[in-house]
Amino acid sequence: MVVHAANLQDRDGAKRVLEKLRHHFLRLVLIWADGGYAGSLAQWVRGLRSRSRILLEIVKRSDAQKGFKVLPHRWIVERTFAWLGRYRRLSQDYEFLPKTSEAFIKIAMIDLMLRRLAQHS
Repeated sequence: MVVHAANLQDRDGAKRVLEKLRHHFLRLVLIWADGGYAGSLAQWVRGLRSRSRILLEIVKRSDAQKGFKVLPHRWIVERTFAWLGRYRRLSQDYEFLPKTSEAFIKIAMIDLMLRRLAQHS
C-alpha cells in the first residue's frame, strides 16, 4: 500500500504501488482499474516483470449508460473504501504524514480481517 499527496496523478501513484509489488505476490496476474489509469500505464505494467507478467484491464463505463450503475469488479474497491470509511480516524484526512495514513489503513484492514476470521472460527 502507498499513500501519496493528492496532487500526484493517479497513473503515477499506481506506478509507486505496483513497483512495490514487483517481486511480491507472484500469483497476481490481473489488475482491474478505471478509465483514469488508461494509457501508457498498461504497457508499463506489462513490462514490470519478465516472468509471470501482469495484465492491467481497464473497466470502462458504456457511453450509452445513463445514471448510476455498478460496474463489474469496481464494486469491490468501492466496498472496501466504504469499510475503511467506518473507521473514525480514516473518515477524514487527519494525518500530517502519508506514512501515518498508511499505518492506520493497515491497522483497519488487519482489524477487518481478524473480525472475519473470528466469525468463522
